[in-house]
Amino acid sequence: MDKPPSEPLKIGAVDIETFASNLARMVEEGGKALAAYIKPREEGQIKGGVADEVTDVVKTLGQVADYWLSDPKRALELQSSLGRAYLDLWGGAVKRMSGEAIAPVAIPDAKDKRFTDPEWSTNQFFDFLKQAYLVTAQWADHLVKNADNLDPHTRQKADFYVRQIANAISPSNFVFTNPELWRETFASNADNLVRGMQNLTEDIRAGHGDLKIRQSDPSQFAVGRNLALSPGKVVFQNDLMQLIQYSPTTESVLKVPLLIVPPWINKFYILDLTPEKSFIKWCVDRGLTVFVISWVNPDAQLATKSFADYMHEGPLAALDAIEAATGESKVHAIGYCVGGTLLTVSLAHMAAKRQDRVLSATLFAAQVDFTHAGDLMVFVDEEKVSAVERQMQEQGYLAGTKMATAFNLLRSNDLIWPYVINNYLKGKTPFPFDLLYWNSDATRMPAANHSFYLRNCYLENRLTKGEMEIDGAVLDVKKIKVPVYNLAAREDHIAPAKSVLLGSQFFGGPVKFVLAGSGHIAGVVNPPDKKKYQYWTEAKASGGKPSTGDLDTWLIAAKEHAGSWWPDWFEWLKKRDSESVPAREPGGGKLKAIEDAPGSYVRVRD
Repeated sequence: MDKPPSEPLKIGAVDIETFASNLARMVEEGGKALAAYIKPREEGQIKGGVADEVTDVVKTLGQVADYWLSDPKRALELQSSLGRAYLDLWGGAVKRMSGEAIAPVAIPDAKDKRFTDPEWSTNQFFDFLKQAYLVTAQWADHLVKNADNLDPHTRQKADFYVRQIANAISPSNFVFTNPELWRETFASNADNLVRGMQNLTEDIRAGHGDLKIRQSDPSQFAVGRNLALSPGKVVFQNDLMQLIQYSPTTESVLKVPLLIVPPWINKFYILDLTPEKSFIKWCVDRGLTVFVISWVNPDAQLATKSFADYMHEGPLAALDAIEAATGESKVHAIGYCVGGTLLTVSLAHMAAKRQDRVLSATLFAAQVDFTHAGDLMVFVDEEKVSAVERQMQEQGYLAGTKMATAFNLLRSNDLIWPYVINNYLKGKTPFPFDLLYWNSDATRMPAANHSFYLRNCYLENRLTKGEMEIDGAVLDVKKIKVPVYNLAAREDHIAPAKSVLLGSQFFGGPVKFVLAGSGHIAGVVNPPDKKKYQYWTEAKASGGKPSTGDLDTWLIAAKEHAGSWWPDWFEWLKKRDSESVPAREPGGGKLKAIEDAPGSYVRVRD
């Protein structure tokens, strides 16, 4: 007997009428997303910019293919190896269907979070898909690793491109090949896909025609509301930065102030996220007078601001301001990431000018030598740098989203695809996470400054060669005699620990190299109270340089310590000068308060 017309047809838990309606709504919402993508391009607001990237991918992978296909014997080996793997996989699947217990042909890495759902193993269909994908990805990796005719840079690019393609085509990224998404879609009658298309439209509109993937719920955070809360005052500013002095929490402070030079690629409040995670607050609570540079988010009017301008109007201007505020002619200085590179350049420049204004220098995940700069080198060769320079000439700056995308691609399985699945296939709002909110709060880079940085550091590695010139002075890192605390992070994908360690060898004074657990951010922002990760120091450090420039060799002789490196650094700092003076209030000296911390520059979004 037919169902009454008033009751919708159901198959299992699926309401067919609702399911079909939602699929139609999904198509409609998808059309809105497409319109949001196309409109800025039709209006000329966005010009085509992917042709160069696609051309380089095809050219690079073409060199890999040429190696294997130019020799019939190699070509046969290529086909046979993949064929054998597929036959083994098919044979195992048939035996498993007959009830035999068969070991898998391919298993994911223990750190791979894509295949944690139980059905990837218990369901034969999804298990077969998973293994077929892993076999194919391993085969593609073999093609690159064993192509003997590739130069190192081409091999690095090919490895990166193959990895990105493999990450993109993973069965975990598609509704009908991911068991979790399959269940979600049918359980919600495809409402998840409707919400996902709505999220996609919102993210394309937020990116003004480019997809800006939300990694966190932006409505849950705001600088000055629940981030960057440490009290203080802006006591100095110029075109490029505001200088923040933080309010003391102790009756006395160390006589020598602390200056922090953060990267201009990101905003300074990574060191002042919440009070529980704040490195700045931790330093203030231990009796340091802390000053932090808050870089401007530059627009086209600052296009001609050079690397030298960032040095003069950044660290050097801050030193003058700190002396006016405290009467101290020397500071302890910290540089984070590219802020550390800029600090090193500033130290070398002062050494060339015979200026003695820094008592100690600390580098957080900063490179001074770029020989082992990692996968970021994929984006740096003459063709790519020239293409970036052409883009910057049109706008006067590099959009922050461009750099953020490059960083995210270095860890696409952690920073891109999980959010594609969550936002657009599950249709969910990202979980609020302060660190990922900060990660999306990108800054632009002036054309002149960024071009100098790419060419002189990544492309030509001129600093440690003694070839970098600023204001007519040739810089020599060996002339930097101040003691250096050089912190690297073991899993850093932006400033690889191998690169940071090698850079330690070029300073002219004593260098304490310390290796933190985790990566570029978590390895640095690791409060002692959290009791997370660990760090390593050289067991027999003599007060000079690390005993070796090779990370694996260094680790063999290193001593592991549980928890945060912050107390170790503070003890090192106090050994430089432990004299104390009464606490200094921001705006209490020659420099008067301009506005409350965190200031106005940090609030300007890209």
